[in-house]
Amino acid sequence: MTEINNILLDNSHRPFAIPPGQWQFYQEWNNALFLHWKVPFDSLRQFVPQKFKLDTFAGDCYVSLVAFTMQNIRPRHFPAIKFISDFHEVNVRTYIDNDNKKGVYFLNIEAEKYISALIAKTLSGLPYEKADIKRAHRTYHSRNNIKNFRLDTTFEVSTKLFDKTPLVTWLTERYCLYLESNNMAFRYDIHHKEWEIKKVDIQELELYYKIDNIILSDLNPYLVHYSDGVKVLAWAKQPIRPVQHTT
Repeated sequence: MTEINNILLDNSHRPFAIPPGQWQFYQEWNNALFLHWKVPFDSLRQFVPQKFKLDTFAGDCYVSLVAFTMQNIRPRHFPAIKFISDFHEVNVRTYIDNDNKKGVYFLNIEAEKYISALIAKTLSGLPYEKADIKRAHRTYHSRNNIKNFRLDTTFEVSTKLFDKTPLVTWLTERYCLYLESNNMAFRYDIHHKEWEIKKVDIQELELYYKIDNIILSDLNPYLVHYSDGVKVLAWAKQPIRPVQHTT
């Protein structure tokens, strides 16, 4: 519990308070490669439920692809079961700000293992699906043959941390997840220590993700960076009041 207490006590970086009540799940998001694109507001607005207010930075909307390894995911008071709890993941997300709580909304989530994707989708309601994913020390390969999504990349990571710019902070320091289910809006609160970010040199990149009319390709992501990871506490989902009017 000392490690959990250290995570909870390290909270000065949060933009809003840790939620009341007990956390319900522990998980680790390790060796994370972030790729970010600017996307048109109108294209994103058509796909993201109107219940959620799109967040912008300097007037721009962003969609990000995050390729990482999920490890040690487990419910409170239970141990992790490695063949379920450890898997590679690729998610595509955008950014929401409902009631001044900046979070993310997942456009797509892929997991390496079918059983992990099934359990995660069943328990969380998030849009997990199976993909063929392999990674090595500095490579990441993913194929979603049903949707024809692909990611192939080779990269090198700096050994030094760098000071986050306001944009990088805006993109990474998000402490809730938004979800629409059965025509209702929900929020999962999360907490972790502040992301430590490293520069990354992308040596090879081939990717294609088409979600509605948003296309992410290997043509010049606006921004890329890397993190060794964070240890995450997650609370149970809570129904929230939808945004009544968005522009």
